[in-house]
Amino acid sequence: MPTIPEAVPSRGEDRERQVQTIFSEIAPRYDLLNHVLSMNIDRAWRRRAVDTLEWTRSPDGLYLDACAGTFDLSLELARRAEFRGRVVASDFARPMLVAGQDKLAGAAVAPVCGDSLRLPFPDGSFHGATVGFGVRNLADLDAGFAEFHRVLKPGARLVVLEFTVPPNALVRSAYMLYFTRILPVVGRIVSGHPWAYTYLPESVKEFPGPEALAAKLESAGFAEAGFSLVTFGIAAIHWARK
Repeated sequence: MPTIPEAVPSRGEDRERQVQTIFSEIAPRYDLLNHVLSMNIDRAWRRRAVDTLEWTRSPDGLYLDACAGTFDLSLELARRAEFRGRVVASDFARPMLVAGQDKLAGAAVAPVCGDSLRLPFPDGSFHGATVGFGVRNLADLDAGFAEFHRVLKPGARLVVLEFTVPPNALVRSAYMLYFTRILPVVGRIVSGHPWAYTYLPESVKEFPGPEALAAKLESAGFAEAGFSLVTFGIAAIHWARK
């Protein structure tokens, strides 16, 4: 595995390679850190994201979970009582898929090692798609949205769960203190990675806000783009329809 310099990943292909390496290296402790650092609030966010997908319109359909990591969002959909379809869980960091394999336990989830900028699926394959905390890491956000649009069926929904910067000044101040001072230290200790959890707050700060993200979805060909802030605005659930 190549060594990464202690810096925030750059743009373009170099960023793509560096981000892939980061998530491959932190895969063994990824689930633990997710739940500890978010104080388990991330579970409720995933439930709301799946509720927003409108999967009950096609409960026996085929769904994509892009940037799937260790399958938490895939399983949130696959384990719904009335879900009779299948989830294709795609991620370009194979160690993340391997780390989550034991959680699948017969669930209707098919792991695929695939890049969200070059999805290995035909046009119009899916009845819906989700991305949980993944679009922020794409080397080319516009290209990623174009790919999601390509693989969805007409009328299908895309739902994106992502961190954002809270609009309230007091909440934002506390949030950034936690994100920039506490999270990197805890993340470094638990994961053993020297700077992966320094990259996280930096990537959130440079990421487009909810309104700008909705505009990017529309530019990619989506309609009805909207969003809902959750937990005082530290994350947002975005949706759009092809």
